Amino acid sequence: MDRAGAGTAPLTTAAVAAAAGCSAQQVRDLEALGVIPAAVRSGNGYRRFSAAHLNALRAYRGLADAVGPVDARQAMRAIRHQPADQGAALICGFHARLNKERDQALAARRALVAIQAEAGTDAEPVEGDSMTITELSQALGVRASTLRFWEQAGLLTPVRIGTPAGTARRYPLAAIREARITAALRAGGYRIPDVLAAITATRELGEVSHSLAALDARLAAIADRALALLRVGDLLAEIVESRR
Repeated sequence: MDRAGAGTAPLTTAAVAAAAGCSAQQVRDLEALGVIPAAVRSGNGYRRFSAAHLNALRAYRGLADAVGPVDARQAMRAIRHQPADQGAALICGFHARLNKERDQALAARRALVAIQAEAGTDAEPVEGDSMTITELSQALGVRASTLRFWEQAGLLTPVRIGTPAGTARRYPLAAIREARITAALRAGGYRIPDVLAAITATRELGEVSHSLAALDARLAAIADRALALLRVGDLLAEIVESRR
């Protein structure tokens, strides 16, 4: 990533926007939000930007690609004012967060691959294959209330059986598999509507390839974000070191 030299002549709003690859209005907005330093005003009131402003804009854009614009704005404000050690820790935290997201997605993918492999080896279901809500919650490591919530969201379809006390839920093989897919995708960071789309695909297609494709796309996106964070590292380091 090219940097503006220390001796660069002052830049107008339009010029610094073009050099940073953003709009003039975005430059003004980011200045107002404290993401970049305040511009120097010339005698006629026009903004004049320096190499430091341009590097801050480029750092923000790279960081936004990595962690999103909201977190990038907050981080840029913080590292411009915090001591260097705190700024460095903040950036390291983004790397750790991306690694955690990747680990979660990989764990979810492994779970789905295991479930997919089981689909071709299951015998015809028998009564003993079903689980109670307590048994299933313990097997998945979630609360019974979570299973009831998933049922309300349309992710699970248990059967009801009569008992002396009323009715009770039983989870046959199909419901157990949906519960395992749901648990895997939720562990991978997916929202309930996204999980429902995956579950619907498995019901319609009888497989989990749609879910695997979604996780593969997520892993690719995480890799792109991690690379964006690496590319912008030098610019962020310069800003953090300026606080020493």
